[in-house]
Amino acid sequence: MTAEQTKSQISVSVPPHVRGRRTTRTIMLDVAIALVPSAVAALVFFQLYALMLLLVCVAGAVAAEFVCYFIAKGGFAKKCKNAGEVVKSWARQFDCTSVVTGLILALILPAYTKWYEALLGSVFAIVLVKMLFGGTGKNLVNPAAAGRVFLFISFSLSAGALLTDGVLTTGSTYLSGTLLAGGSLSGSASYAEPVPTLLQLFLGNGVATAAIGETCKLAILIGYLYLVIRKVIKWWQPILCIALSGFVSVCLAATGGTFDITLFPGYCLSGGLVFGAVFMATDYVTSPKGVWGQLVYYIALAVLTAVLRHFTHIEVMSFTILLMNLLTPLIDTYIVRKPFGYKREKRAKEAKK
Repeated sequence: MTAEQTKSQISVSVPPHVRGRRTTRTIMLDVAIALVPSAVAALVFFQLYALMLLLVCVAGAVAAEFVCYFIAKGGFAKKCKNAGEVVKSWARQFDCTSVVTGLILALILPAYTKWYEALLGSVFAIVLVKMLFGGTGKNLVNPAAAGRVFLFISFSLSAGALLTDGVLTTGSTYLSGTLLAGGSLSGSASYAEPVPTLLQLFLGNGVATAAIGETCKLAILIGYLYLVIRKVIKWWQPILCIALSGFVSVCLAATGGTFDITLFPGYCLSGGLVFGAVFMATDYVTSPKGVWGQLVYYIALAVLTAVLRHFTHIEVMSFTILLMNLLTPLIDTYIVRKPFGYKREKRAKEAKK
């Protein structure tokens, strides 16, 4: 066999190198399907605002990916002579990652986000976070989380409604009071909007100013179950992150008074913790590959999220996910996975037996 024939049989792709019927496109389609319940809930609660954000973010992300690919493949070269072939090539390799990025970004934005802000966020996520580093599988951080942080810093978008220390913060508005287990408010309030009950936090009909896709935890739970059944994510990953973050939050709240475990559900259901743990922290590219590395990753993410929420009183899930994404290469470096097919060498005494 000649060198050219051998080279033609070699398939070059980004890691992880796993053979199987499942492709990046099918996985991304599964994630998109899992996001549908949250998108439907957003349309129910926020109506045209949610529809605008979803359309703008998805269209902006797909268009940005296409433009970057068109330029990189020489679509404008020789008076766009090869433009048709480049478009066909893009369609063949389209893996729906930009669609998922646009969906997630739209769902973690507040309902009052302006259309041009959403468009800039999606373009930033695709062009500067994904395509600039080489495209699918090569981005260092989660593109949607990076887009959300970019908009928060650039346009001072609210971090959303968050329940910490039994206190509800809605954007920059501070509500002084304690949310009891039944959802009643103890203390004086400085804002007319009532504190949502646990049922309202779960169903999403009690937080009118939060991110459009983070409000309905029931919809997120449906998406989570779908991803687990389809074996896209491991069932314990979001559970560990959410439960540990809620417990650490209760412990931090106890530093100012008594330990009250009844606050645990409120911490878990408030803000973007559940959505981020299910759809963003589990990203294959930006999370550790080994089981022990994943344990370190999700434990650190949960603790960091709880601590920052406690001291800032805003939703910090996108920030903590970005930070842990940057630490993922370090985790993979020092917590090395066993090679496929590895068998532990027998010790001298065992060999003699």
